[in-house]
Amino acid sequence: MSTQDLSAPVSDVPSVWFDGFEKRQFNVNGVVVCARISANWLSQLDKPVLVLLHGFPQTHVMWHRVAQALKNDYRLVLPDLRGYGDSSHVPGLPDHSNYSKRAMAQDVLGLLDQLNVDDFFLCGHDRGGRVAHRLAVDSPARVLRLCVLDIAPTLDMYKRTDMDFARAYYHWFHLIQPSPLPEKMIGGNVLHYLHAKLGGWGSAGTSFIEPEAMAEYERSLTLPPEQPGDLMPAVHTACEDYRASAGIDLVHDQESRDLGQKIKCDLLVLWGERGVVNKMFKPLELWQAQCEGQVSGQVLPSGHFIPEELPDVTIEALKTFML
Repeated sequence: MSTQDLSAPVSDVPSVWFDGFEKRQFNVNGVVVCARISANWLSQLDKPVLVLLHGFPQTHVMWHRVAQALKNDYRLVLPDLRGYGDSSHVPGLPDHSNYSKRAMAQDVLGLLDQLNVDDFFLCGHDRGGRVAHRLAVDSPARVLRLCVLDIAPTLDMYKRTDMDFARAYYHWFHLIQPSPLPEKMIGGNVLHYLHAKLGGWGSAGTSFIEPEAMAEYERSLTLPPEQPGDLMPAVHTACEDYRASAGIDLVHDQESRDLGQKIKCDLLVLWGERGVVNKMFKPLELWQAQCEGQVSGQVLPSGHFIPEELPDVTIEALKTFML
């Protein structure tokens, strides 16, 4: 297994909180990707691999309760996406291509290559679901089954834009404004912005977030700039993630549709009853149009942050589907 321990200590959730996991860093595609993996990896080679991808404005820590419940059934891989958590926060390129979902998906594949994993189960929430979608389309032989949580396809969501959607998902249009405007606006009170996002999108308040997880989200988004006067790195790279989605990701998605490229494996779609996706889209129908495998799913009694609001439901759904 070609990995190494983190070279520099970082403030982190208590080690007991992720008992049974090792935090590692992987040098992939010119960046560092941080991930937690099952500590007993080599003794569980008979277990299937399940990759869990987080969304905005979070890190892999969002999967804590799910991971603890599933660690005896799967070899788990929980990365911080490029630009999030303790993964690299390299500045965005002019075309934002280094924060495209294709680039992020290649990071995940590179990490798994170093772990000698050929095929795997994959689940993504929010931005992680968009990375998972691109990965499944680009590398169909690698993904055994796919689950996406509280998203509709990016291209369809942007095409549906109207006043109601712009009001509900204003951050999609705020974060894509040219740098450094949104970065400096958010930087004026980062923690207020973070808490507002985590308590929104139908997730009434933040009481469902454990204190250890909240502290980690706060730490990760407030990483200090390398030089005085520079942008806050995690705020900048989150903006770059969204800038890519409104530009190069749409180009990639349209090219895939024009070529008839779809998800090949079976797909599970779960979304929150109180969330924007449920109110404005028909996620099951939209995903059926983008998948050649069997598509199943349901709406759940939650807001946007399903794995933390309904961990037991998420755990059972994944155990039932990822067979």
